[in-house]
Amino acid sequence: MQQYSADMLISDVLVSRPGAVAVFGRFGLGCPSCLAAEMETLQSVATMHDVPVESLLQAFEELPSSEDQGV
Repeated sequence: MQQYSADMLISDVLVSRPGAVAVFGRFGLGCPSCLAAEMETLQSVATMHDVPVESLLQAFEELPSSEDQGV
């Protein structure tokens, strides 16, 4: 099981699970198309957009993994 942390880069989160793009969208974050995704952390984007980082982390933890989906 993937453990997400506030200091993870957005780009690492995007490649971690198939549903990561949808999670960013659910929080109104355009991170998947942002040029800063390879430099910004979850904490920095959460702070910048007034999103509780704990809520963001929980949403990523709840995503099914590739193994759960039989991939």
